[in-house]
Amino acid sequence: MTYTAPPAFTTRPTLQGTFGMSATTHWLATGCAQSVLERGGNAFDAAAAAAFVLHVVEPHLNGPGGDLTAIFATAQDRTPTVLMGQGPAPAGATREHFLAEGLELVPGSGALAAAVPGAVDAWLVLLRDHGTWELADVLGYAIAYARDGHPLLERVGATIAAVAPLFREHWPSSAERWMPHGRPPRGGEMVTNEAYARTLERLVEAGSAAGDRAGRIEAARAEWRGPIAREAVEFARVPHRHSAGTDHAGVIDVADFAAFSAGYEPATTLEFRGHTIAKTGAWGQGPALLQTLAILDGFDDDRLDPSTALGAHTVLEALKLALADREAYYGDDDVPLDALLSPDYAAQRRTLITDRASAELRPGRVAGREPFVPPLRTSYTPPAGGGSSLAGLGEPTVAPTGETRGDTCHIDVVDRWGNIISATPSGGWLQSSPTIPTLGFCLGTRLQMCWLEEGAPTTLRPGLRPRTTLTPTLVLTGGRPTLALGSPGGDQQDQWQLLYLLRTLVGGYSPQAAIDAPMLHTTSVPGSFWPRTWEPAGAVVENRLGEDVIADLERRGHRVTRSGDWTLGRLSCVGVDPATGVLSAAANPRGMQGYAAGR
Repeated sequence: MTYTAPPAFTTRPTLQGTFGMSATTHWLATGCAQSVLERGGNAFDAAAAAAFVLHVVEPHLNGPGGDLTAIFATAQDRTPTVLMGQGPAPAGATREHFLAEGLELVPGSGALAAAVPGAVDAWLVLLRDHGTWELADVLGYAIAYARDGHPLLERVGATIAAVAPLFREHWPSSAERWMPHGRPPRGGEMVTNEAYARTLERLVEAGSAAGDRAGRIEAARAEWRGPIAREAVEFARVPHRHSAGTDHAGVIDVADFAAFSAGYEPATTLEFRGHTIAKTGAWGQGPALLQTLAILDGFDDDRLDPSTALGAHTVLEALKLALADREAYYGDDDVPLDALLSPDYAAQRRTLITDRASAELRPGRVAGREPFVPPLRTSYTPPAGGGSSLAGLGEPTVAPTGETRGDTCHIDVVDRWGNIISATPSGGWLQSSPTIPTLGFCLGTRLQMCWLEEGAPTTLRPGLRPRTTLTPTLVLTGGRPTLALGSPGGDQQDQWQLLYLLRTLVGGYSPQAAIDAPMLHTTSVPGSFWPRTWEPAGAVVENRLGEDVIADLERRGHRVTRSGDWTLGRLSCVGVDPATGVLSAAANPRGMQGYAAGR
């Protein structure tokens, strides 16, 4: 059997050029990133400008109170480097405190679930070290959209409508911010956020007396971690409704903001079919993609084709094995990653894939350790009631209590000099916790990825970085960065990126064809988001995969959910042809929201 041939037609062309390429999950952010490149900025200036715009135009998917993971390489140093913008648990976020509050899980909404916001500090650090523009110019795009307005996405209005009762009854500051006319805004309606525009201006003004560009950015960081943090903390300390249906106060403190500093880490890499795939460390889920590739690398090409029944089955089973290890071992420290990524271990795991779908969570045993097995719930109702079932198939699915099986944004940029970055900002969704009126945003809920059970690699403790789902990708060929790739989608991010990599690196698909091709993912793993449930042998597929393939998967024991024709995946990418130096970009057509631009 041969690999499925790439389609003759795609929804859009793969863009090609030589000057610069940008791709994001919103056309306004893409346009702003490309504008920065056109005005002489580099890829890092462009990505940062786009990121702050995404705070304004995709507030249901990310915000300044959230977090950030990026992987980049500079034109001078092609080494893949991780930009770490994942804040830790506050000093007051102890397991004992949450249990004393009557909680069995970290809530999915409310400020008690807030990690220290890391996104803003990370962008400022990147600009200081690798950008070229003044902060005022980078932030100017977002300030203008926040103050002068932008046409609202229909999905933002739908998200607000889903939580409107919560806003009206329990989060009045959010109702005032997001429903100023007493109703959820409609798609296309012009909306503003004067408070956030003023917050960004405060960052610029803080550095007005500094003598150089780096000093101005450092002053902005101090403003964020000082006066702005103080306002956020004071507001979060007022008890408010959480996803458990009970009221709690946040525990985050100004000292937590002050103690956090974004920074850089080496990427974790794996060689696959002549390419180097670069991801974060195991404080993110990124190495699970590498583990999956290591397992699949031992199969013939026909078993790596997700458009066939055999390939889809093999991919789903390999993902289950890697994600089971994610649950068992991944965390902020002491992860046996060398063993998990070793060829011998991959070979052992490969033997577990049969012609039948597994309905078990099957972590392996490495380095003499007993794997942690989390609570396996197919449904969950909080002790106080108010629970609900969430689907979470790409765009955020929001219950009336505010919890979200989350989603996020993505940015890819490459410039004419060879700087390249893939960034996934998230958290601080407008439905995460009550809006801080003076700042125009809310805190995130990343702590929901920590367990309250003892013995887990992610058991909640002060200073722990929660294991994030944010997972951008950088690919190198012959030591040269050739692809920046990523997607929103929570637990599905790496699953959808895996399909792209298989179709391009093995199947010969063009970037746009790989993005357009039918997507699928497994739900046979405990979710990273509240309420942390799973579906044994669960698989979600786009209908376009084909009835014959879907029927074959069901015969093999997969519990298949058909999600529609164009529903899964929000991938985007930029690339460099190592032979010619030609730049490329592609973006997801689903939802008609993500776009690529370049020349």
